[in-house]
Amino acid sequence: MTDRETATSVEHGHTVDWSAKTCHGTDCVFLPVNKSCVNLSCYMVLSDKEKTAIGAICFLAGPVTLLENILVLGVIASTATLRKRPSYLFIGSLALADVFASCFFTISFLHFHLYDLKDGPDAYLFKLGGVTMAFSGSVGSLLLTALDRYLCIYQASTYKVLLTRRRALLSLLILWSTIIFLSFLPLMGWRCSTGFTPPCSRLFPYINKHYQACWTSFILVILVLILGAYALILWKAHRHESSMTSFQGAAGKGQARIRMDIRLARTFGLILLILVGCWVPVLSFMLVDVSVILTHDQQRAFAFCSTLCLVNSSVNPLLYALRCRELRIALLRMLQKLCCKGRCKKLTEDSSHGLPSAEDNCTALSEDEMPKGRTTRPDSISEMVYSHQLTMRE
Repeated sequence: MTDRETATSVEHGHTVDWSAKTCHGTDCVFLPVNKSCVNLSCYMVLSDKEKTAIGAICFLAGPVTLLENILVLGVIASTATLRKRPSYLFIGSLALADVFASCFFTISFLHFHLYDLKDGPDAYLFKLGGVTMAFSGSVGSLLLTALDRYLCIYQASTYKVLLTRRRALLSLLILWSTIIFLSFLPLMGWRCSTGFTPPCSRLFPYINKHYQACWTSFILVILVLILGAYALILWKAHRHESSMTSFQGAAGKGQARIRMDIRLARTFGLILLILVGCWVPVLSFMLVDVSVILTHDQQRAFAFCSTLCLVNSSVNPLLYALRCRELRIALLRMLQKLCCKGRCKKLTEDSSHGLPSAEDNCTALSEDEMPKGRTTRPDSISEMVYSHQLTMRE
């Protein structure tokens, strides 16, 4: 049975109306109903100093993330050989998701927490859906990248047959369709009225705790699959390196192979450490919020932890894109072409004033004339996996 009583108290400077009393037998519990939640002020818990700190993080990480990922997208889109390879399609999907994250998260987070702009339910849920879509797409693209490397190791002989460009595009279509549908479910109706009474979240206005639990579980499953894929890759690589060392019996070459295996492990370890460190704190708060009423201190801690997801998006291009030698070479070629065009334009303008013709001083560089990256060892995960694939074929 449920009874209504009236009581008030002050919690962290907010007047709380303890008017909802729920009784089960002889045990009664008062549920807080914050009347100030009508204008969402109970979710705006940051102090002025905290707003300054979080604002600095967003203003720094947001533009950097946007520029990095736009650069990666531009290089992949302008290079025909990269556009045809499934690995770079997945990296492009990751960059696109991080571009969305830098826009949606930075704008909506600053508007809500720093500038106290209170949108209506539909406007707020649309912005939140964009943030959810961006971060879900980022994690989902990381999963496809991990599965791509898994297939490259475990199905080396049939890799190109199994993972064609068409299948890669189909997997991206399925991924983004699923993510868009899940992200905008609250906007389509799976929501609750503002307040602290169950089943409303204390972290996000208008969000049902059951939806929050489902989305959090979905992301956790993806993270577990990523960890599992990389663990299997390392296990397979370690077994192969050990067998090759014992079979060859050549100390020098065996040590070189083991060093490559160690580099692979270190690279994967760095990737997983950053991934887990950026996502586990946020997901932990969201899971706790499903079953426990969070305090204002915990809400403030969650606000800081959520910026780690943006930091992860700013680090992704460095970990997955710019470490690839092929993409770096394509980037250098694109920059040299841009510089050449700029020099040609300047010489053309000078030639109009009687200076030598631009055609005599500026010629476009072909791909064969571009400097090619030369290295004695693989320096990215894709190159390490490809090198490992070649040794397995031998």
